[in-house]
Amino acid sequence: MVKLRLTRCGRKKRATYRIVAIDVRSRREGRDLGKVGFYDPINKQTYLNVPAILYFLERGAQPTETVRDILKKSEVFRELCPNQLKQLSK
Repeated sequence: MVKLRLTRCGRKKRATYRIVAIDVRSRREGRDLGKVGFYDPINKQTYLNVPAILYFLERGAQPTETVRDILKKSEVFRELCPNQLKQLSK
């Protein structure tokens, strides 16, 4: 199973995160399938590659709770059909 989740980067006490598509069995810093975004909680900046995110979501990738919240704020889920939204809300 593929998940959209955060990987930590940056220095001590100044963490930034990449949003990546990664196999569930991989470690947090393990090999990813693709980088689909960037999140900086300190400066409140978010960059999302929406076509890549939609590509992985349409093929069954599940976002973690934190990534799901980031995607909801940026309204990425509007571009999915209603059937796919039901699967993601579980």
